[in-house]
Amino acid sequence: MPRIIGVDIPKEKRIEIALTYLYGIGRVLSNVVLKEAGIDPNKRAKDLTDEEVARITNILQKGNMKVEGDLRRDISQNIKRLMDIGSWRGMRHKKGLPVRGQRTRTNARTRKGKKRQNLAVVKKAETSSKAAAKPAK
Repeated sequence: MPRIIGVDIPKEKRIEIALTYLYGIGRVLSNVVLKEAGIDPNKRAKDLTDEEVARITNILQKGNMKVEGDLRRDISQNIKRLMDIGSWRGMRHKKGLPVRGQRTRTNARTRKGKKRQNLAVVKKAETSSKAAAKPAK
């Protein structure tokens, strides 16, 4: 497996697709990098020479493209900044609610987490299941 910027990319896939395994690189940016490096996008990742891997790595590092750890750090710092200044978006991030205006009366389960049950309802269900499990004499 070729290793680019600390990430193993799959060797059986075309290099155009394999580069998208790097965080922050999609199909379009992958094609831009390959065109700049002069590498055929249909070439398999296992067929890349060490020199071609080095060219791809150099283009990603010298260009003003943020990928992997740098991009993740920037995104988390931006979210932290929003929370620190107390903006509406920051408050939504703090509360774990949707940030971009989606409805929350129904749906938004991904953002809100699993639905919490009332403790009394859970205990009542347990006692009724125990009663049903007892054999009649």
